[in-house]
Amino acid sequence: MSELERKTAGVPTLKRLPLYLRLLRQMKEAGEEYASGAVVARELGLDPIVVRKDLAITGAVGRPRLGFHMDEIITAIENFLGWSNTSDAFLAGVGNLGTALLGYQGFEQHGMCIVAAFDANPEIIGQKIHGKTILNINKLPTLAKRMHVQIGIITATASVAQGIADTMIAGGIRGIWNFTPAKLNVPKHVILQREDLASSLAVLSHRLLIGHVPS
Repeated sequence: MSELERKTAGVPTLKRLPLYLRLLRQMKEAGEEYASGAVVARELGLDPIVVRKDLAITGAVGRPRLGFHMDEIITAIENFLGWSNTSDAFLAGVGNLGTALLGYQGFEQHGMCIVAAFDANPEIIGQKIHGKTILNINKLPTLAKRMHVQIGIITATASVAQGIADTMIAGGIRGIWNFTPAKLNVPKHVILQREDLASSLAVLSHRLLIGHVPS
């Protein structure tokens, strides 16, 4: 699949593909050999046309009256998302959220492995958390260059997030997953993904308040 084809996927499609992947893996574990777009749509409560278009963009080809072979569609989605090969990542800020992410085993199923964690707090540096020895943040740029790490995760306080981002970029990191409310300034070549937990909570609270969950 060409890079141009990969770039045509919109954000809604990219958010739905992991849902399909989880369902397909469950179906495979249950012994299913084929899956159709109609079945996936029904199980997830989605429009079959939307699901069919989403799956088509991965390059997978279904069989008449059977659908997609389970191994082929799972591999196609993983390859499209870039989850077929695990990417190493550095995490900076080992507070409650950082510690939780360090302990989350599911990242490797989605193509990412946190290989090192960093902090500036001398009380935390040197401790071993979820099998990772916490390193001084000052070591991050050198290690990132040496290990060719491309992904950085920021779970520190907002006040130091920009400084951490600058440190990551100095080490050659090109993709930053920002879990802080800080708005980061990064060069154009750096991909920035922000997880705004407060915004997500606002949406959830509002939906509960009005008693309606849009599809």
